[in-house]
Amino acid sequence: MGAIFSNGMEIVAIVLFSIGFTSLLLHKNLVKKIIGLNIMDTAIDLFLASMGYIEGKTAPIVENGVVEASRYINPLPSGLVLTSIVVSVSVTALMLALTVRLYQRYHTLNVDEIYLRAREEVQKK
Repeated sequence: MGAIFSNGMEIVAIVLFSIGFTSLLLHKNLVKKIIGLNIMDTAIDLFLASMGYIEGKTAPIVENGVVEASRYINPLPSGLVLTSIVVSVSVTALMLALTVRLYQRYHTLNVDEIYLRAREEVQKK
């Protein structure tokens, strides 16, 4: 039972990822799909951050002349999380912009209806 609590952040990340993935698969509304994708991205960021944290070690900033690598955490997961956040914001902005354009054209956010209307347009041409 102690192993479950010691890996609490990883378990929360897996649950969040599952919620986002389920939302992405089951909802027909484009905005809900975007929210699900953002939840998945946040879960991955949480997982990376929790894997990069080591109890008792500090951030890799040299203080008091201590340069031993064993005293610091690995900065790579933090860098990956920051990069992931920037990419996530950009992808979300692009998806929302495309969703607005789809709504202006088809007057719905339902993926199935958009697909059917787009298919009808292609068949008419």
